[in-house]
Amino acid sequence: MNFIDTHQHVIYRDDFGYAWTKDIPELSAGNFTFEDYDALTDGAGVVGTIFMETGVDDADHQAEARFVGQRVGTNNLLGQIASCRPEEEAGFDDWLEEGRNLGVVGYRRILHVVSDEVSQSETFRKNLRKIGRDSLPFDMCFLARQLPIAQALARACDDQILVLDHCGVPDIAASAFESWAEGISKISEMDHVVVKLSGITAYCAPGDYGVDVLRPWVDHILGAFGPSRIVWGSDWPVVNTGSGLPVWIETTRQLLAHLSPDETSAITEKNALRVYGLQ
Repeated sequence: MNFIDTHQHVIYRDDFGYAWTKDIPELSAGNFTFEDYDALTDGAGVVGTIFMETGVDDADHQAEARFVGQRVGTNNLLGQIASCRPEEEAGFDDWLEEGRNLGVVGYRRILHVVSDEVSQSETFRKNLRKIGRDSLPFDMCFLARQLPIAQALARACDDQILVLDHCGVPDIAASAFESWAEGISKISEMDHVVVKLSGITAYCAPGDYGVDVLRPWVDHILGAFGPSRIVWGSDWPVVNTGSGLPVWIETTRQLLAHLSPDETSAITEKNALRVYGLQ
């Protein structure tokens, strides 16, 4: 089972600000570099990665993309999903233009850290459609309670690929299955929405992220979206707040073991190539 990791973060604290990490013991100090990731995944079947913007402080989000752009094409780094601010009219077109030279294969705006109204503005949706016209996907990062907002955004931008990060952020620790499952089922009805199998061990109770705990949630994702509309991601180093990356890779193997080889390779590798326009 080979993997293309569609959600690889890095942290270079000497270069950029990461205010969101200050209260997370596993992430609040030190760097998490490309070299660290390569060493951690050596021999684990990761054949390519896509960098996912790391939620740097607002002033640094373009500098981060420029920094990563210099590394795209080296080692196994296939491209990057860059941060953007679709709610802002000024400079948005210029940022999309610059992204063409930075190895950008998609964009993201983290939406659970801003007011629910941000993604509902016409400016936001108009700019999102510009990303779609460039044949690039947009990664949606919403909490489970915000899945109706994600559905509304998907309906408003129905002519482009949208990727729902982290399985819609289920509250596994609280066993809040029913409302999350309903939201997932509804958004999966829209064929242009893809879901990312990533991040979910961080939403479990501490230490309680075994296969048996995760299986009902992952099985619902499989049933709702099917193997053709799921991509895989590590969410490293945020995954350290849950299982850690080596365990997450092995857990994924077990969670998908009942699928056919073609279905498994679609989820872990081939869908990423299609969704993010990679060779």
